[in-house]
Parts: sequence; C-alpha cells; structure tokens
Amino acid sequence: MNKKLLEKIQTSEFISHEDPIFTEINEIVENTLKLTSELNTGYKIPQEVRNILSKITDSKLDSSVQVLTPFNTDFGSNIKLGKDIFINKSCMFVDLGGIELEDNVLIGPDVKILSVNHPLDYKNRRGVILKGVKIKRNAWLGAGVTVCPGVTIGENSVIGAGSVVTKDVPNNTVYAGVPAKFIKNIYK
Repeated sequence: MNKKLLEKIQTSEFISHEDPIFTEINEIVENTLKLTSELNTGYKIPQEVRNILSKITDSKLDSSVQVLTPFNTDFGSNIKLGKDIFINKSCMFVDLGGIELEDNVLIGPDVKILSVNHPLDYKNRRGVILKGVKIKRNAWLGAGVTVCPGVTIGENSVIGAGSVVTKDVPNNTVYAGVPAKFIKNIYK
C-alpha cells in the first residue's frame, strides 16, 4: 500500500471521481476484492482468516482478533483493529474514510460500517465524501446495525439490533432504532 496515498486519503474530506488518485484507489479496491474472495471461499481456520485480513488491512492483527466469514470490505487499508475484537459473519466495512475498532469491541452479524458518502449535487455524485468511524473500547453493535459516516460510538455502549446510527453515541449508553435514539444509561 502506498503510504502517500493513504496519507492523502486520511487528510481529505472529498475526493472527486476525476482526481487521478481515483485510479490508485480503484487498483487497491480490485486487489481487495481478490483477497476478500479468497477469504470468503471455503472454510478457513482463525489464523488463516487473520493472515488474509492482515493483507487486506496492510497491518498485523493481534491473535485475539476473531472474524467470522463471510466478511467484506471495499478498500481495506483504512481499517484499524485493536485487541480482543469479535466480528460476526456477513459484515461489510466501507473503509475508505477510515474505520477504527478499539479493544474488546463486539460486532454482531450483518453489521455495516460506512465511512463514505456521496454529494447531493448530481454533478459531483461520483466523488466521495470521507468521514471516519470510530468504535470505542467495549462497545457492542447488535445484529444488522448500520453505522453511518463520521459517527463515534462511545466506550461500553450498546447499539440495539437493526439500528441505524447517524450521530455520535456517548459512553456507557444504549441506543436503538431508526434512526438510533437514546434508550438508557449503562451504570458500572
């Protein structure tokens, strides 16, 4: 992975589809598609899954990380995974804008984490708006949750199954619904 390309992506809020960087991004996406196809074909022991995910994310994953397949991502190189993470099956990470999961995060099945959006103006719609997503320590996302671009989920928080998270979630809270709303505090 080209470090200069990743730095440019991480410091950009919008990338036009006419920007030459799009060619490089598409090459990485094509390579990631090959790797996710390898990942999701046939049974793999956990170490094999981590090895392929290390190639996809361009980083060494801790041996405590567990990801059930199928797992999909489009870019891959802008995913950061902490320790003791569990990602259940059929998840999709759209990570060009950046996705970070801190230690001890639980991700339920069919979760979608999105860090990319598109402009409303149809002339620029093929471009991308990049807004990173951060899931803090000990957070739990229930089955079928969608996390929208730019959202931070606070420490120890829980997102109810099927929720669509459009705004930041404070630490130690339960949110649920479409869009996700405050349900209650979690007391230690």
